[in-house]
Amino acid sequence: MPHRRIVLPLDVATEAEARRLADGLAAHVGVLKIGLELFTAAGPSVLALGAAHQRDVFLDLKLHDIPETVDRAVAAAASHGVRYLTVHASGGATMLRRAAARAESSGGKLTLLAVTVLTSIDAAELAEIGVTRPLAEHAVALARLAWAQGIRGFVCSPLEVAAMRKEFPEATLVVPGVRPRGTDAGDQRRVATPAEAIRAGADLLVIGRPIRDAADPAAAARAISEEIAGACA
Repeated sequence: MPHRRIVLPLDVATEAEARRLADGLAAHVGVLKIGLELFTAAGPSVLALGAAHQRDVFLDLKLHDIPETVDRAVAAAASHGVRYLTVHASGGATMLRRAAARAESSGGKLTLLAVTVLTSIDAAELAEIGVTRPLAEHAVALARLAWAQGIRGFVCSPLEVAAMRKEFPEATLVVPGVRPRGTDAGDQRRVATPAEAIRAGADLLVIGRPIRDAADPAAAARAISEEIAGACA
């Protein structure tokens, strides 16, 4: 079902707002994403929204810390039944290896997603932090590092997804920076339409503001599902 490929970010400030958003839209998406703002405000109790709506939970904390800390955080996420959890590929081999081992030992239901290059970053900003190789090349290199440590999912922009799919045909590819034609890109620098991202090889599309801020959010989600179905066909 095409709507199952839509990840809805619950990017709101309170658990009450998140519940209202999930109540109205969970039936039209496949995954509920909980990020730093909501998790910091509401704590682990907000993760129960997934079970309440029979939807997978994507905990988007982009973990990047010493290996022991990340190991323990992965274990905690797994204990709450989280389906997807992000770690930064730039955290290094030891951190990634420990995270992958912990996810595997927690029952194998947790899929770690290594974040390569944030979709808000362009080549100029990457150069400012000392990365001089081409952005797409850097994203694939980070993914190779994570894959070697046992990570089997990645977050990448629509502009790198084709290269990632070619390099990692069996990986789970989660793609933010997806904007239906005619909508505002916001703070995203590297974007594509839902159809373009699916055709390039994306598995899951993270789509927030174009749904949440639409005059009719449910109708916006349905339109995106139809576009995904067309791209799959």
